[in-house]
Amino acid sequence: MIFDRLSFCAQLPKTGRLAGIDVGAKTLGLALSDLLRSIASADRTIQRTAFAKDISAICDYFKDNQICAAVIGWPLNMNGIEGQQCEYVRKFADTLSQQSDMPLLLWDERLSSQAMDRMLIQSGVRRDKRKKVIDGLAAAYILQGALDSLRQQRLA
Repeated sequence: MIFDRLSFCAQLPKTGRLAGIDVGAKTLGLALSDLLRSIASADRTIQRTAFAKDISAICDYFKDNQICAAVIGWPLNMNGIEGQQCEYVRKFADTLSQQSDMPLLLWDERLSSQAMDRMLIQSGVRRDKRKKVIDGLAAAYILQGALDSLRQQRLA
């Protein structure tokens, strides 16, 4: 089920891994949190194939990594308006929710890929290498933003 931030937090067990997902046209970037949900780490990138196979691959990923909930990048336009890509990600999230029965949170991902691309450029990573890791890093960036927000919410 897809939740707002407050309800999502209420659904979470005390400990357990969260997954971050960056839904791209050609790849799915995946990230994992540690069990205490402090740090997000880029994990892998899955090449997109067919929609149903992509959903199945994510469900398998959840099982293999003992994921208790997931954060999905929400690609709002720069002005905060939901565009065509949001419709696609919503369909992806709705289908994933039906298949996995796991709490999901849509998280604003504006500029996540650009931030990671800049970091890689500053680190001297060549363009061909950047393309291979950017979606996983963007997923980690998205997940880390959500983890930081959830931690602040628990402290308030």
